[in-house]
Amino acid sequence: MSLLPVVLIVFFHLYLWRRLVRDLALPKWARRSATIALVLLGASIPLAMVLFISHADSPGLTALGFGWLGVVVYLSAVLIGWDVLHWLSRRTRRQQPAAADESAREPRRVFVARTVAGSALLASGAIGALGVRSAVWEMTTPEIPVVLPRLPRALDGFSIALLTDTHIGPMLDGRFLRQLVERTNRQRPDLIAIGGDLVDGRVREIGAQVAELRHLRARYGVYFVTGNHEYYSGAREWITFLQKLGVRVLMNEHVPIGDTAQFDLAGVFDRGAARFGHGPDAMAATRGRDPDRELVMLAHQPIQIFDSARAGVGLQLSGHTHGGQLQPFGNVARLRQPYLAGLHRHEPDGAQIYVSRGTGFWGPPMRVLAPAEISSIRLIAG
Repeated sequence: MSLLPVVLIVFFHLYLWRRLVRDLALPKWARRSATIALVLLGASIPLAMVLFISHADSPGLTALGFGWLGVVVYLSAVLIGWDVLHWLSRRTRRQQPAAADESAREPRRVFVARTVAGSALLASGAIGALGVRSAVWEMTTPEIPVVLPRLPRALDGFSIALLTDTHIGPMLDGRFLRQLVERTNRQRPDLIAIGGDLVDGRVREIGAQVAELRHLRARYGVYFVTGNHEYYSGAREWITFLQKLGVRVLMNEHVPIGDTAQFDLAGVFDRGAARFGHGPDAMAATRGRDPDRELVMLAHQPIQIFDSARAGVGLQLSGHTHGGQLQPFGNVARLRQPYLAGLHRHEPDGAQIYVSRGTGFWGPPMRVLAPAEISSIRLIAG
């Protein structure tokens, strides 16, 4: 783990100590207890990161550390927001209070500090609880109609169930994946696409849990493309493992989908896979196909739409962003990705892209204003 995250963790916990402990004029015993609790919670974050990276089987400690990280984000935001407003209000005052009034102002200052601290703890706690509920127990199933001009009339209404960013590993296990499989099968899709970041762990560690995928059912099969997290977990082993489960892994290639009437489904490696020996190549994935046939591309990252559009795709299906996961802070993903969530038309090429919010989570076990989803893509002949 690099030094910068540790420095940021220490900085924000010192800030929280000042606002939640020092400024509240607590009794000595309460001050000591709160300080110890804050130190232990702060230490749980780098511990969770180490456990996660090492794929250690410690889901409780990992969830505690990452969960506290999520609370720290919102708790710090509320308190910093208050401090900024307080500073601005002081700047706009016409008269400063006299020094003689300082002793009279102290009880009021402590009362305000305690009120603000209590409100911030309640707000961040509520956000955290709702975020955990959204991430772990709630799953939306949006249906997205997509009009494709080259789609044959015989395939009008063709359905694709899109699963992305499941992140089976230290915190999400086979039971969670089993529920996803059951919910996906209930949609009765024509085809199932898994858009990458399926796992956070090695085959030998979580292969038995991921084997739940063998129960997925779709008339035209189950297809998969790698995400960046597969390459942190042994992508080559996972590709072999998934193929044994009957999942077709698309590796810079395309396949025809349909019986008499058809469209092409292509898939490319993740954008960051080149340093692991797998480079995405949209042109190679579409080479030799009939350009008059409709083309759907599976590519983990939305930014890959630029290459896909040049290759002539009608629709790209992606994930990676988690829809921001912890909003509004998740909007920072827009600095690196052209689209965060939902259906978009990519100009000037006119290709369409749907970005799923994903079915799992990474880091804090929370989703705030970014609900998990099993996307049902309904292809409409244009």
